[in-house]
Amino acid sequence: MSKVKKVEAFTLTIPRDKPYLGDAKKGEEANEKGYFVRSGNKTVYATVDRTVIVRIETDSGIVGWGETYGLIAPEATMALINDFMADFVEGRDPFDVSVIYEDIYNMMRFRKYSGGYYHDALAAIDIALWDISGKMAGLPVAKLLGGQRRKEIPAYVSGLPESTLEKRVELAVSWKDKGFNSFKFATPQAGEDLSKEMETLRNALGVSTKIACDMHWNQTSAEAIAKIIQMEPYNLWFAEAPTATEDIKGLSHIARTVKTPIAVGEEWRTVYDAEARINTEAVHIVQPEMGHVGITQFMRIGLAAQFQNLSIIPHATIGSGIFLAASLQASSALEGIKSHEYQHTIFDRNQHLITEGIEVKKGMYNITDKPGLGIEPTPYTISQLKK
Repeated sequence: MSKVKKVEAFTLTIPRDKPYLGDAKKGEEANEKGYFVRSGNKTVYATVDRTVIVRIETDSGIVGWGETYGLIAPEATMALINDFMADFVEGRDPFDVSVIYEDIYNMMRFRKYSGGYYHDALAAIDIALWDISGKMAGLPVAKLLGGQRRKEIPAYVSGLPESTLEKRVELAVSWKDKGFNSFKFATPQAGEDLSKEMETLRNALGVSTKIACDMHWNQTSAEAIAKIIQMEPYNLWFAEAPTATEDIKGLSHIARTVKTPIAVGEEWRTVYDAEARINTEAVHIVQPEMGHVGITQFMRIGLAAQFQNLSIIPHATIGSGIFLAASLQASSALEGIKSHEYQHTIFDRNQHLITEGIEVKKGMYNITDKPGLGIEPTPYTISQLKK
C-alpha cells in the first residue's frame, strides 16, 4: 500500500489587467503590496490573483494536487502546511483521506482554530489526497464519493464587471448569445438603484432568464429586505449574502420576510457553519466554496442541505482551476445541485494553467471522467510555483 512521501505548499501569482469586480473606484487606490479595499463591501482585494497550491507525492510516485485561497497573505496558509500539517500527513495511507482530515482538524479545534486560514490549509491537503485516491483507484473522484449522478452541470455567469449599466447589459447579452441563461450581478459593480439594475437586465435578457444579485454582506437586515423587495417585481432568482455573515438572526429574519430565496455559504469552512444557518431557517440555497472547505466538508455540507431539501449552488472563486475541478467532481455526486458558479473573467484567461478537463459550453459545465480530479497543472504553471 502506498504511503504519502512528501507534502509541499506553493504560491502561484496570476497577473490581471483589471482587478476582480472591475476597475477600482476613487479612494480605492492600492497600497505598496497591491492591496486595496472596495468601499462597496469594505473587503480587501489584490491587484493580482494569488492562490496556494499543494503537491502531495506518494512513495510509489503518484502525485495529487490541491488548492486553496492565497489572495491575501498566502504565506500564512503555506506556513500552516509546510511547518505543521505536512508532518502529520507524511507516512499516512492516502486512502484514509477523511480520517487524516479529522485528525488534523482535531489537533487545533479546542484552541478554536477550526476555520479561517487553518481550514483553508487543511482543505488544500484534503483535495490533493482525494486526487491521489482517485488516481490510485483509476476512477474520477465523484465515483469515490458515492457515484456520479450527472455528466453536466448548469453554469451561471457570475459578475458583470463593467463601469456603466449599459455596458453591463451588453456584456450579459453577449453571454446569452453564447447559450447562457442564468446570471448574477454584484452590488459593488452595480449602481445604488438595484431595482433599476434588475429592471434593465430583465428587459434585455427576457423573462425566462435567471438573474441573481450578490449583495456582498453589506446591508443591515432591514436594508437588505427593502432592497430585495424592490427587485422582486423583476423575478429575482436569489439574493446572495444579504447581511453580515455573523448576523444569523438577521439572516433568518430576511429569509422569513422576503419571497426571494436567500443564498449563503461561500465563507463557511465546515458543516457546523452550515447547520447554524440551516437549523434557524436562514438559508434556502447553500453555496459551499471548495477552496475553503475541501472535498470532505463539501460533501458533508451538501448532504446536510439535501436532508433539509435545500438547493445547492456552489460558489467558485479565484484559483488556477484545481479547486474548481474538485468542486465539479463533488457536485456531480450530489443530488441537490441546481447550478454552479462560472467566474468567466477568471476561468477563461486561466485555461492555460491546467490541462484539459474542465469545459464550459452553452451554459453547461461538462464533467470529466478522468481519474482523480481529472486535471493537472501544466508545465508552465509548475514552473511558476514559489515556496
